[in-house]
Amino acid sequence: MSDAQTIALGGGCFWCTEAVYVKVKGITDVESGYSNGQTTRPSYEQVCTGRTGSAEVVKLTYDPAQISTRQILEIFFVVHDATQLNRQGNDTGTQYRSGIYYTTPEQKAEAEAIIAQLTADKVYSSPIVTEIKPLEHYFAAEEYHQDYFEKNPFQGYCVAVAAPKVAKFRKTFADLVKA
Repeated sequence: MSDAQTIALGGGCFWCTEAVYVKVKGITDVESGYSNGQTTRPSYEQVCTGRTGSAEVVKLTYDPAQISTRQILEIFFVVHDATQLNRQGNDTGTQYRSGIYYTTPEQKAEAEAIIAQLTADKVYSSPIVTEIKPLEHYFAAEEYHQDYFEKNPFQGYCVAVAAPKVAKFRKTFADLVKA
């Protein structure tokens, strides 16, 4: 494996985002967590108040020899709505904001480039509100949030929200689905 890289993505509820990325070739680890807030080691309950400043994110570790940052971001922009400010569907609050939290200057440049291209191509009818910031103040979410979709596939939220996102990923990026 070449030198692994890390990036964190906020695309609404981390259960949904995690459910997609655990299926992606080249992603070697997916961890749900909280980032870019001002509270040290916030709990889920604290994050849900919207007062910690933290976003629900998935921290991805990936092998750039198997998947590029660009491909990771292409998936990201297909499986969530980057035009919804501080929400995804019925999930509302700053913790559900759309964000790309980079760990290298190259990831930042790729994020800026893909947003510029999506904007120029008028892929969305509304402006993209995804924030691009360095990954800061990251804390892993509680254990019961890890692999939530895999452990609870028939839970109502998973059936209604996460499963369709996984299906959309599988259909759109069939060549990137883990065997």
